[in-house]
Amino acid sequence: MNKAQLITQIITRLGESLGLLEKAARASHAEATHESSKAENKYDTRGLEAAYLARGQSRQAKEILDSIKVYESLSTRDFAPSEPVDLTALVELDLDGRQSAFFIGPRSGGLEMEFRGKEVTVITPQSPLGEQLIGKKAGQRWTGRVGGSTRKYHIVSVC
Repeated sequence: MNKAQLITQIITRLGESLGLLEKAARASHAEATHESSKAENKYDTRGLEAAYLARGQSRQAKEILDSIKVYESLSTRDFAPSEPVDLTALVELDLDGRQSAFFIGPRSGGLEMEFRGKEVTVITPQSPLGEQLIGKKAGQRWTGRVGGSTRKYHIVSVC
């Protein structure tokens, strides 16, 4: 499997998110500094709130930019069925009878995308499910808790 295509798709999705956040941050900054946002009295906090929002959006944009840089320099490898799950593994998992696909990435957990006809979710090794997957091998079964509920897991494939 060519995971380079998946990495390219992750970078593209992150780039799209970055573009939207940068646009929103610019709009929030413009709102914060616009003359109409000047406080009319001590209880008028529109300008201050817009400034906080712009700062938060800028911070989030920097995190996405950092993630893009990490993915651009990420080296992937293919996993043999006997190898344990680790970073850059694409894992097909049976969760209580439902098939799901997960890419173990270094950042941006929760990102979902369509890849080769399957919905793939990026998870990190630090996430609850990522912690359970790291070190396991194709074919392994276990019962674990994620999201407050106990589920039955079966690793269908790792590549």
